[in-house]
Amino acid sequence: MDQNKHSEHHHVTGYGVYILVWLGLIALTSITVTVAGIDFGMVALAVAMTIAAIKSALVINIFMHIKFDQPIFKVFLLVSGFTLIVIFVLTFFDFTYR
Repeated sequence: MDQNKHSEHHHVTGYGVYILVWLGLIALTSITVTVAGIDFGMVALAVAMTIAAIKSALVINIFMHIKFDQPIFKVFLLVSGFTLIVIFVLTFFDFTYR
């Protein structure tokens, strides 16, 4: 059997990318705090959740290396995310119609 066939290709991310993502996360956190102080009414939750989704996508893709990992891990991530969304929707409907 060929030993090279089973070798894995590892992607190396430089420190500059990590620093830029960290600065982006700090900026998004600052925006979240600023938005929390402004009365947006019903849109405030949607804005906060959108910013949180962007931050989690950055962490998952860069710091957890899902971007460069095998496709099966992306499938597991999508299934768990879909499960979380279903739980949120069911909880929302239970809270709304109670």
